[in-house]
Amino acid sequence: MNQEGSFEPVGYKLKELNPKAMLLFATASCAGLTAVSLFRKMQLRPKSFEISLSGTTSTETTVAETLFTAFDIVYNLECGTMEEQARFSHALNLTNDKLCGMLIMMRRIAPVTYNIYIHSTEAVEN
Repeated sequence: MNQEGSFEPVGYKLKELNPKAMLLFATASCAGLTAVSLFRKMQLRPKSFEISLSGTTSTETTVAETLFTAFDIVYNLECGTMEEQARFSHALNLTNDKLCGMLIMMRRIAPVTYNIYIHSTEAVEN
């Protein structure tokens, strides 16, 4: 997520993506925007927020007949306190399991797995 609150592909320009990669980017963007909306409603503000979405395909090289056989999404978030971790996790679970329309659609194409990594920057007390 950039400073303006939108998502952009890392290492690529949007116009360089092929249609299958654009589908992955659109899905990751939908999940991100859904999550950010929940964060605002829950009065949460992450220090950083990244989403990675990959797809396994039926062929090694992308051709017209290539189909997605699985998707994996990774949420990587940094927050300030340990107390925020559970709230961010809850918001991301809701995003992934119930609220993101693109992820709901992608599950009709192939299985979707996900992992949530939340890092707290709060100092550990001795």
